[in-house]
Amino acid sequence: AKKLQSPSSQMQFIDVRENNEVSFSNLGSEFVHLPLSEIQSWIQEIDKNLNPNKETFVLCHHGVRSQKVAEILAQKGFSQVYNISGGIDAYSCEVDPSIKRY
Repeated sequence: AKKLQSPSSQMQFIDVRENNEVSFSNLGSEFVHLPLSEIQSWIQEIDKNLNPNKETFVLCHHGVRSQKVAEILAQKGFSQVYNISGGIDAYSCEVDPSIKRY
């Protein structure tokens, strides 16, 4: 979670939480919002919207859904995919307590 404090142009971020979760608590515009529940509508076009060669960090609430998406992205050819272990909840606890917890 701490790596998110200083993102670089060689990184890209995906938030796989649902719309209501993102509305309640989010980390800003650097994250592309692609809900896991809608994966069938966006996964086929993923390499057109994101660079498979960049470091890709995937976030959810606690890390379970993002792990699933990280594994799928790796199967799709994304070479540097990382699950943000602990999700936005860990980020709020460890890095920025101003991020709302739920």
